[in-house]
Amino acid sequence: MDKLKMTTKNLAEEKLEQFTNLFPNAITETIDENGNLVRAIDKDILEQELFSTVIEVRDERYQFTWPDKKEAVLKANAPIAKTLRPCREESLNFDQTENLYIEGDNLEVLKLLQETYLGKVKMIYIDPPYNTGKDFVYKDSFKKSTKDYLDQSDQYDEEENRLEQNLESNGRFHTDWLNMIYPRLKLARNLLSDDGVIFISIDDNEQANLKKVCDEIFGESNFIASFIWQKTYSPKNNNKYVSEDHDFVICYSKDKIILGELNRLDRDEKSNIMYKYDDNDGKGKYRLDNLTIGKQKGYDISWDGKIYKEPPTRGWAFTEKKMYELIEEGRIYLPEDENKRPAYKRYLSEVPGIISKTILPYDLVGHTQSSKQALDKLIGINIFDYPKPVELIKYFQIIGSTQESIILDFFSGSATTAHAVMELNAEDGGNRKFIMVQLPEETDEKSEAYKVGYKNICEIGKERIRRAGQKILEDNKDKKGIEDLDIGFRVLKTDSTNMKDVYYKPKEISQNFLDNFEDNIKEDRSGEDLLFQVLLDLGISLSAKIDLENIGGKDVYIVDYGYLIACFDKDIDDDLVTKLAKKEPAFVVFRDSSMKSDSSLNNFDQIFQRLSQETIRKVI
Repeated sequence: MDKLKMTTKNLAEEKLEQFTNLFPNAITETIDENGNLVRAIDKDILEQELFSTVIEVRDERYQFTWPDKKEAVLKANAPIAKTLRPCREESLNFDQTENLYIEGDNLEVLKLLQETYLGKVKMIYIDPPYNTGKDFVYKDSFKKSTKDYLDQSDQYDEEENRLEQNLESNGRFHTDWLNMIYPRLKLARNLLSDDGVIFISIDDNEQANLKKVCDEIFGESNFIASFIWQKTYSPKNNNKYVSEDHDFVICYSKDKIILGELNRLDRDEKSNIMYKYDDNDGKGKYRLDNLTIGKQKGYDISWDGKIYKEPPTRGWAFTEKKMYELIEEGRIYLPEDENKRPAYKRYLSEVPGIISKTILPYDLVGHTQSSKQALDKLIGINIFDYPKPVELIKYFQIIGSTQESIILDFFSGSATTAHAVMELNAEDGGNRKFIMVQLPEETDEKSEAYKVGYKNICEIGKERIRRAGQKILEDNKDKKGIEDLDIGFRVLKTDSTNMKDVYYKPKEISQNFLDNFEDNIKEDRSGEDLLFQVLLDLGISLSAKIDLENIGGKDVYIVDYGYLIACFDKDIDDDLVTKLAKKEPAFVVFRDSSMKSDSSLNNFDQIFQRLSQETIRKVI
């Protein structure tokens, strides 16, 4: 047990701990006036976090840095004028599912999810590009200012490539990769719940750098483990030096203290083989465990005329009083021969599950060849060379999530994470929800995938989820409740904001130009497009239930059973406003200038104030 400190709290240390949770990357080390190494706050990094301009840093200190790092920090904080548009025709069970498949640059998507999913994601798994010299890395522009993001409907200029091979001959080989991963991990940390965890697959090329980046973003004290996954089952004899048989999976928590521990694994027959005794007293099977420790207690056990002497070099594990209480309870095994040592009965029913090991052999979690064969069989053609095994991702979901968790993968690839979520839910009756994010990277025109119609990776991922879901249902058709398994997903795609750009220079404005802003919404946007931008702005789940009702001849969206009510039609009159106010929603949203008359506009607030004054009223 822990000892009482018997002192008052060190308030400075307590505040530093709180500060560390907010800005782990601003914590560094320095030498105090006595020559001792102490923790300190890097004010330059703190200023960089709190301000939107790049700050020059001159003093030398212990830190992990690279060219453009300050711009990478700025990149994570810079706003964007984007939205997510629903795509019903590519979705599956759009109105019932709680799963999301989001197409777009994951940096943009992570920014868009900040309000809605802040602190709500229990587990993140990502398999980012490994930077082998052949993998593509996301090429982000670090030259645009914050104003550029607001003034442009698109984040990048027309000449800039989204993806680019990061060849080893490139002088920015590590820099480009670090600039790619850093802002994404900073944004991802915000989405994790306080007890959340992140698992990141990586190989030797960037493992050391990734560890330093994560130490900075999540805090070194929140490091949990570097898992070693045995990804191959036979040696690669064609390699020049050694056969590289493993990858790493680095794991961090948002807050290790709040997390407490990772989940334990279920026990199997092999791990239970030692529990072979049973007294048939209803307590179940048990094994005999050591009853001694290093320090002697100074007594012998006397029971039923027998004396069991304390070992000469060790002592009993319990005090004399506690020992006899346990004997009375039947928890101590006393052999017939008093010269033999008593033992403690450790019951199987009281033993927790098995703690995870850091070494994950392929016979436990699969290997790349088995996962490739399974995926090729599911899709019907050769798709990916090295997909991660479903068993591997499922393993991390078991130890890192609960049955109700939201699980995010923002380098979705072939959507193995979604497959694993559905399969695990089918096994244990869970209701985990997935959010997959993937850039619609085009497939090679020479590939089998392209030839059969898959023009980009997103199309492959969505088809994989559809087929995997159906297979899971078929494989478990006799299982009770399997019909309730959520195998659907809502497809959302990043796009420019739904609102027209009204930030033009005065010299560009003419009288005819002003006529374009009679309506501030782009002509090609639907009511459902507007609704999802409202969900993002108000922080309402993108998987919330949506009902479309016709009330007074207008399309009205009822979200989350009336939590939000939205109507984007024009000519809204007092009668409709009254009907909606009587539903007493938490939020109500209309289109700007949508009221039928000035009188209706003047009566709007009065009606809600009278019938539902707690409702927050918004317009777009």
